[in-house]
Amino acid sequence: MDTSKREIAATAARLVVEEGLEYGPAKRRALRDLGLSARTALPHNDEVEAEVREYIALFCADTQPRELHALRQLALEWMERMAVFRPHVGGSVWHGTATRLSDVYIQLFCDDCKSAEIALIDHHVDYEPRMVTGFHGEQVEALSVHAMSRALGEEIGVHLLVYDLDDLRGALKPDSQGRTPRGDLQALRRLMEKDTA
Repeated sequence: MDTSKREIAATAARLVVEEGLEYGPAKRRALRDLGLSARTALPHNDEVEAEVREYIALFCADTQPRELHALRQLALEWMERMAVFRPHVGGSVWHGTATRLSDVYIQLFCDDCKSAEIALIDHHVDYEPRMVTGFHGEQVEALSVHAMSRALGEEIGVHLLVYDLDDLRGALKPDSQGRTPRGDLQALRRLMEKDTA
């Protein structure tokens, strides 16, 4: 990685951890903060994630494991509530880089894309529907809720991304580092058991 990319990745990582920004906005803000041209080549998300891990190890090693566990607990609760829709958790909560400023991203794989929304209505859950970029770059509906994390004592954004059932096959292909990009209920439980072991 060249010097400017490394500098962008390190600055973006600080913004991800300290301000809870997603990788894309963090990289664009890092460009601005560093006074670099908008045409400057950006680091890949893998490079930013490596810097995030380093930043957490240096500055948040005493608080981040507890915060990550609390967010995984919240994800587990929502996945259990939405179990009929084959939920999978992804992002920083799954990969272990989440802090109390991170949101929880859960992908739902539905026979009928409206059924998840109907389930929230039936359970009187306040949610905000919006469109977000999915894992193949396509637009998918996200049902966003503010969920109370008892362990953290604050509300956390939980985003339920609604996919067609057919998308589940491609959802588990390994990422560029050979890792599973998301996990189902059983996989998350195993990860949490490992955390507390």
